Amino acid sequence: MPTASTARRIAVALLGCAALAQAQAIADLGYSTRAGDGLKAAYTKKFGAQASARLAAWAGVAGELKAAGYSAKLEMAKGREHDVLEDVNDAINRRIRGIEDRTHWGVEDYWATPAESFSSAGGDCEDYSIAKYFLLKELGVPIERLRITYVRVLRNRGSAHMVLAYYAKPDAEPLILDNLDTYVRKASQRSDLEPVYGFNDDELQMARTGKSGTPAQIRAWLAMQERLVAESQI
Repeated sequence: MPTASTARRIAVALLGCAALAQAQAIADLGYSTRAGDGLKAAYTKKFGAQASARLAAWAGVAGELKAAGYSAKLEMAKGREHDVLEDVNDAINRRIRGIEDRTHWGVEDYWATPAESFSSAGGDCEDYSIAKYFLLKELGVPIERLRITYVRVLRNRGSAHMVLAYYAKPDAEPLILDNLDTYVRKASQRSDLEPVYGFNDDELQMARTGKSGTPAQIRAWLAMQERLVAESQI
């Protein structure tokens, strides 16, 4: 679960003289269809006998969506993008069991790679959002349309939560993919959520001020990317 202290650190960094600069050199990592035999073997050892089958099954889902021309279908669904995005939202929500980081990983805050989430069949809100982000990238959706978004859930005393936002155009109202909701809804239909910041591979932006920086300011994101690189080398 993303913490309030994480949001504060990012806000302070963005108010500084300059944002940290770091090129994101792993744009094609984290893709479900690229999980090789070595990774399956390693995660079977780590997560149990079902890990390899889970990874293979998920690669099959991703492959089917790609073969069906998902990105073209989304592009053609003007005004109905939510119908297409629900395929991804539902597919991931059904395959990852919701479980808090402290229970699942033994630490307060852990952002899992998609392969870790599917192999272990568990994760919390940021893990769902990360998996959806990487799958949509893999299916050919431009990253400028995607923002992993840290929000506060107003109906739950402002508790921290994370969702994936999809922007059909830069100035469009985003659609929200949420592990707590079966349906993909417009942001205006999610009055229970208050956005704090959103980011993708290239940019981080604060919701209230519009100030921007780089995702290199999020240590949990960088740690997850390091594991993506390690996964690609197994």
